[in-house]
Amino acid sequence: MPKPIVALQMDPLSSIRVESDSTFALGLEAQKRGYQLFVYTSNALSYSQGRIIARGQWVTFQDQKNDFYTAGADELLDLEKVRFVFMRQDPPFDMAYIAATHLLELLPTTVRVLNNPTGVRNAPEKLLGTLFTDLMPPTLMSWDRSLIDEFIETYGEVIIKPIFDYGGNGILAIKVGDPNLTGILEMYQKLYHTPPIIQKFLPEITYGDKRIILIDGKPVGLLKRVPPKGQIRSNMRLGGLPEACEFSKRDLEICARIGTTLKERGLYLAGIDVIGDYLTEINVTSPTGLRVIKRLYDLDLAKVFWDGLD
Repeated sequence: MPKPIVALQMDPLSSIRVESDSTFALGLEAQKRGYQLFVYTSNALSYSQGRIIARGQWVTFQDQKNDFYTAGADELLDLEKVRFVFMRQDPPFDMAYIAATHLLELLPTTVRVLNNPTGVRNAPEKLLGTLFTDLMPPTLMSWDRSLIDEFIETYGEVIIKPIFDYGGNGILAIKVGDPNLTGILEMYQKLYHTPPIIQKFLPEITYGDKRIILIDGKPVGLLKRVPPKGQIRSNMRLGGLPEACEFSKRDLEICARIGTTLKERGLYLAGIDVIGDYLTEINVTSPTGLRVIKRLYDLDLAKVFWDGLD
């Protein structure tokens, strides 16, 4: 009997950082459970006469930093033949990303796509939190200069960030009277086209934020990310240092509030960011942290993930 297949829609294999890549962790655990891995990039996804086909490679992962996979030759695979498709490519959340969600929606119900492509498309990471206004810091999304000026005047110092980017890209701190504000807004218009998100600056970021992992709507693990000295971005890809920490009462309150929504939308694996007492993002496209949490706590969330599916 042939092995069941997991198709990984992800960034190129060469971009994997073995020590921190959650897709790699999920693939390793899938192999332990008897699955074959088929890897393809989102631009290799095709529609042909009602069939959804991907050009990719059969891959075997090895947990070795400098020799972490072996791959076969390129070939086409009808995704109707697979058990699971994991939509794991990084943003930007652009029209190509949206097109991929529409194609994956066409797969039969015998193929489970995680996270649910409809749920992902309707949940841009910096916008989903607006369903829970009271959990977020004071927030403005606008190009209206008078509203922006008033918001900054009210809070004194703010963070500005793009809606559809990831990994800390484009995040800047602005204070009242900053002479660079006009130039920053002009840059945003050229780069992003969508109105920026502006939020009250939370000084607690100096001590780090928390990345909390939720599986099937339940909090299952977390880590603290401490930004490099003198910086405000704690993303590990930008030099943030991971540390062990514990759930606070507020963390669990936030998770309880959003967990049902995540589950209802088919957002099986999510990573939320919390600064102090505030929810700042809900990551559902390719949330990370599984490998780092395993090192910090000896807690294998890839197993928890798969236990909920098998």
